[in-house]
Amino acid sequence: MTAGDDRLAAQFAFLNEADRLKAVLRATTLGDGSRPENSGEHSWHLALYAMVLADQAGPGVQIDRVIRMLLLHDLVEIDVGDVPIHSANGEAHGSAAVVAAEAAAAERIFGLLPADQASEFRALWQEFEAAESPDAVFAKSLDRVQPVMQNLVSGGGTWITYNVTAEQLETRVGAKVARGAPRLWVWVRARTRSFFGN
Repeated sequence: MTAGDDRLAAQFAFLNEADRLKAVLRATTLGDGSRPENSGEHSWHLALYAMVLADQAGPGVQIDRVIRMLLLHDLVEIDVGDVPIHSANGEAHGSAAVVAAEAAAAERIFGLLPADQASEFRALWQEFEAAESPDAVFAKSLDRVQPVMQNLVSGGGTWITYNVTAEQLETRVGAKVARGAPRLWVWVRARTRSFFGN
């Protein structure tokens, strides 16, 4: 077996593992409300969001990097699962335990790749998680706004399921969307008023 064969074997091992993301169900439903979306669908939809809403990005944001982050950002859910931000367990979202579990998952999953790609992909994932660079801030804003849009088109979705308040929507979601795409949040927030009465 050649070095090239070893590289391809590692790349396909990663790709086969990534397929498992399609089996991770999220709280958010499809727009028609027929079933929960899975995390693979969510990641694809976010990559499309980045392409379509690129004109909402701030100066210096590189949309190709944003797309790459969004395609990778939820792979850790293969091991950790989805922790819905509005669920009864929503306080676990971003907790030290979840952060540690996701870091271990990133190490395992990206570690399936050849070393150069493992390092590059892990760095992109870490950049997204840190949400400090312009690319990551915009990517994070899209990650927060997509479920809002899914709830809007499905008639309330998880807002109803989890009894979400306007204040919770603003603090858990709106602040992050507005940080990376302020005009986008103004537009979206106006459309949520019929659900929250303000």
